[in-house]
Amino acid sequence: MSTVTAAESVTPVVVRLKLSLLRNGLRQSAGRRAAYVASIVFVLLFAALQLIGLIALRGNAHAASVTVLLTAVLALGWAVMPLFFPGGDETLDPTRLVMLPLHPRPLVRALLVASLVGIGPLFTLCMFAGSVIAMAHGMAAYVTGVVAIVLALLVCVALARAVAAANIRLLSSRRGRDLAVLSGLVIAVGAQLVNFGAQKLGSSGLSTLDPAAEVLRWVPPASAIGAVDSVNEGSYATGVAQLALSAGALAGLLALWQRSLTRLMTSPDGSTLQAAEPTRDTAGRSSGLSRLLPAGRTGTVMERSLRYVWRDPKTKAAWVTYLAIGLIVPVFNALQGTGSIYLACFAAGMLGVLMYNQFGQDTSAFWMVALTISSTRDAYVELRGRALALLLITLPYATFVTVLTTAMLGDWPALPEALGLSFALLGAMLATGAWSSARYPYSIPQEGYKNAAPGQAGIAWISIFGGMLAAALLCAPVIALTIWLHVSAGGEDWTWLLLPLGTAYGAGLTLLGLRLSAPRTAARLPEILAAVSKG
Repeated sequence: MSTVTAAESVTPVVVRLKLSLLRNGLRQSAGRRAAYVASIVFVLLFAALQLIGLIALRGNAHAASVTVLLTAVLALGWAVMPLFFPGGDETLDPTRLVMLPLHPRPLVRALLVASLVGIGPLFTLCMFAGSVIAMAHGMAAYVTGVVAIVLALLVCVALARAVAAANIRLLSSRRGRDLAVLSGLVIAVGAQLVNFGAQKLGSSGLSTLDPAAEVLRWVPPASAIGAVDSVNEGSYATGVAQLALSAGALAGLLALWQRSLTRLMTSPDGSTLQAAEPTRDTAGRSSGLSRLLPAGRTGTVMERSLRYVWRDPKTKAAWVTYLAIGLIVPVFNALQGTGSIYLACFAAGMLGVLMYNQFGQDTSAFWMVALTISSTRDAYVELRGRALALLLITLPYATFVTVLTTAMLGDWPALPEALGLSFALLGAMLATGAWSSARYPYSIPQEGYKNAAPGQAGIAWISIFGGMLAAALLCAPVIALTIWLHVSAGGEDWTWLLLPLGTAYGAGLTLLGLRLSAPRTAARLPEILAAVSKG
């Protein structure tokens, strides 16, 4: 059988394989079928609205800038999605075909065609078609647009495949799966950037896009869409050059993809090799982190909590999300001109939530912790170590966010009171979080995206939102003092006192909360173990 015949026979098989994987996946449950149908309907409606909006741009002087930037954003999305959602398409992992007698070139061709089957390619095709309709005037421009649509779509798909193939060993490993944790950060930052960009466009108009579009129209695959505008203006040579850039990028991506497939399917898999053990000193203790922590149980608890942050996917996801949101809200509001120095307290509030349900991250392994608690003193030291581990990260981070927000607003005289309020709020969150961990524990499933076991969602809501409300009430004295200093005559000269007072008040609340929570923790160990073992 010749290479051409083999390629022709492999392509329909791979396409049918992808359709079979999709069909069998939908057969697993009615919920999955409903979710898939709902996603199709949503994407089609969104694509239709975007298509109408692009068509409405026809005749606008800045239509080319909008469409070129849209193409660049879509290509960026195709490039990064395989890194954050590697399980979205089973055919992204060519190692499933490693035992079959397939050559890289026909396999690349077959996978490329199979990649065009799905919701993502359909949405991208609608966007590119709308972009061409928005710009094209005349037969030459429409012919160029058809070629541009094909080239741009193939470049996006090939880009996603090349990135996935080059990183498939990483994506299939534990660390690679942890990379998906950052998807929440990317979505949060992206949403804020879109919001910020929309506000800038609303105030300055579409003309602000022209400088960026002039550069991106020479970057594939945006250059293919930019070729349509060049042909409209009669610059046929420029249009051909832009199409050639996209064609060259497609050829380069296919070659890179083929090379990655060859290496992937002929080299041994070393992604599961055990990581090197941490170095140990002559006494047998781990060097590094443990040397910097206090001795005794406090240091042990702190090290265990910090290792959870680094190794446990669910804990890491929560930390990344709260760190990102705590920074995004005050910073982006400051950039938009609607910021306030008091929004910097948002970072302390978000990070303080991490103190809630401290035992839930232990799951059924909490029994080992429970065996070491035989008195109220042991429970107090356990809670104190967990609080200190959280403070080790949250205290400098909340300070950094407050200082950064102050610098962006230029309101340096308000820095002491903002820090005082942040520290007071953080202390109140730690206090209520310790009590809530003992009173309302719940299990965190290790698989899936749910953060509470079935039947425990109500407990989770009560734990978090009830604790946040209680923390806000506990901070009422500091808030009242802040308001009084601002409304009283000459009071603003004494707002700097809020920094030491807020810090002392937050520390006192934390110690009080730990003291009150320790007896309840020691008395409810069986109940806590039963609650956190359901996931």
